[in-house]
Amino acid sequence: MTKTGMLGQIRSYDRSVQLLLLNQFTINLGFYMLMPYLAQHLSGELALAGWLVGLILGVRNFSQQGMFLIGGTLADRFGYKPLIVAGCTLRTVGFAALGVVDSVPGLLAASAATGFAGALFNPAVRAYLARDAGERRVEAFALFNVFYQAGVLVGPLVGLALTGIDFKLTCLVSATVFAVLTLVQLRALPQARGREDGVRGSVALQWRQVMANRPFLLFAASMTGSYVLSFQVYLALPMALREKTHNGAMGTVAVGALFAVSGLSTVVGQTRVTAWCKRRWTPQRAITAGLVLMGAAFLPLLLPVGTVAAAIGCGLLLAVATMIVYPFEMDTIVALSGNRLVATHYGLYNTICGIGIAAGNLFTGAALDAARRAGLPALPWLSLAALGLACAAALHLLGRSGRLAPTPRSETAAAA
Repeated sequence: MTKTGMLGQIRSYDRSVQLLLLNQFTINLGFYMLMPYLAQHLSGELALAGWLVGLILGVRNFSQQGMFLIGGTLADRFGYKPLIVAGCTLRTVGFAALGVVDSVPGLLAASAATGFAGALFNPAVRAYLARDAGERRVEAFALFNVFYQAGVLVGPLVGLALTGIDFKLTCLVSATVFAVLTLVQLRALPQARGREDGVRGSVALQWRQVMANRPFLLFAASMTGSYVLSFQVYLALPMALREKTHNGAMGTVAVGALFAVSGLSTVVGQTRVTAWCKRRWTPQRAITAGLVLMGAAFLPLLLPVGTVAAAIGCGLLLAVATMIVYPFEMDTIVALSGNRLVATHYGLYNTICGIGIAAGNLFTGAALDAARRAGLPALPWLSLAALGLACAAALHLLGRSGRLAPTPRSETAAAA
């Protein structure tokens, strides 16, 4: 799709969708200008022990991944806008605090605040986008991923320039970005709720209704491995590059090239890939094909080519696979929810996948260590390729058995 075509597609949506796309770019811009440099600040300028740095970063991750369900639940009960505004406000406070406090309790509180902020606005943003995009959800989520990746690309570059002056300046600018975003959303973002007639009953009842949605839970379980595979751009591939280049400047350049190729390919190709897949495949077939490609993406690392070229090739294939999967995946969650409690479904989905990422990273790290000790460098890459094929097979079998058919609302309510 040409630049003009993409702009035309953006303009064809309601103002709320356009604002949500811009919001996601800004959220990632503010987040990624700070977070890649936080560990260096904690271990360098503040001279904290390695375990404390890991604890502070781990608290941020847990307070986000572990609280997605809470954020989605609140969004369905009180509306999407209040949760988006609250999340951005809390992240403003958290990022500002990271540049001011230097005590461990203060840093832990600030880190937890920034994580919980993401848990508040992430499910609400996706549910809001799905609501206002209507029947064009797939295309809207494709555009969403373009803006998402653009923020991931630009944020670290801005942060690098600011951190070169002072990390506190980076925190201040990032907090300012979120403060401005909060004000813009307060003024311009319309109020919105899910399409259901309000949420009645207790939170426990709300959760039981979602937990009773068996097709959704099966889908979430089948898709968890895809998040483990895509996360290897941040774990296994950089580790392999730094090991082969002996942690030198070449390794830093290679990791930067890996991220750049992954992000730029998404910005340039996402809408084209989505349009191509939608013309030829059903959503289930597109997701299955993407999962197969995710597993196959690690096969170049088995070939007798340079590690840098193989890793960048793997990163590119993972990016293409994610382009295929993501819009249809997000649309399928809405379809399986029956357009009811959409934010709660997104929240639970993210929590399930977050647990899967944590377990998968432990598995990948163990495989890398075992391969190093046993002299079997192919072991982790074969394991990851097998994981992709297993996820694709699980999704294919679920589709053939009819278990991915949305559960009727009356049946879900009765089960709850």
